[in-house]
Formats: sequence, C-alpha cells, structure tokens
Amino acid sequence: MKSLDSDNKKSAEKAPEVKEEVKEEVIDFSKVEIEPMFKDFVDFDSFSKCDFRAVKVKACEAVKKSKKLLQFTLDDGTGTDRTILSGIHAYYEPEELVGKTLVAITNLPPRAMMGIDSCGMLLSAVHTEEGEEKLHLLMVDNHIPAGAKLY
Repeated sequence: MKSLDSDNKKSAEKAPEVKEEVKEEVIDFSKVEIEPMFKDFVDFDSFSKCDFRAVKVKACEAVKKSKKLLQFTLDDGTGTDRTILSGIHAYYEPEELVGKTLVAITNLPPRAMMGIDSCGMLLSAVHTEEGEEKLHLLMVDNHIPAGAKLY
C-alpha cells in the first residue's frame, strides 16, 4: 500500500537544494570606546597559572536581594556542579543564558557574595558606546565540551 505522502517525498528528494543567502550583520564600531591597554607586562609563568575552561550553563537565576547578581550553575567537566556569581543582570536575563558555553577562570579562590560562594569568574568584554557601558559574556562554540582547557 502506498503512503499518502510518498509522492511528496519523491518530489522533495528530486528538488534542487535552495541555499538561503545569509546576510552578515554590519556593526558600526565608530562610536565605541575601549579601555587603554595595560602598560605593565605580566610574565608567562604568572599568566599560565590561570586555568581558563569552557563551561556549560546548566541553570541561571537572579540572586534574591541583589539587583546585579546572577547565580550560574555550571558544568565544568569535573562531574560536580560549579557555582559562579556574576554582576551582569543589567545586561542579561537568566533564562537566555541556559545552555550557552562560556569561558571561566576556574582556579580563583572562592569568594562569598550575598552569602553564596562564587568559585571562579566568567569572562566578558566591556566597552563604552555613546557614554553607555556595554558588556558581552564571552560565548564559544557549543561543540566545545565542558571542561576543555583554553589557551
């Protein structure tokens, strides 16, 4: 017996592939100000002590009684969830970050904020545009596994 959509499948298989044209977003950086570069050098041994890792956002929520802080529950590849707090609520809503792959420094000592230990730091890019501070979390390709070492 012939299925009702078998003719549609055959015609779809024979149809030439249509490629959608993807237009690249044009960004105007002419009104952007960035902080000056540091004049002091850091030696390679000091830099190499920082443990940069890809982390996957398992959960994210606003910290009660704080206007700025978001609490991230992260997969850092160790099998144990990592908590990092970040003062970026003015730039992101928690639900839009779940599932993203971010960059963290994972070997900073825990720091208590609002009674919660933050075990690391998420990396972001900051600049000023027309007098307003802008912040973007560093997000990497989701194909990078949690815990991957970044150099």
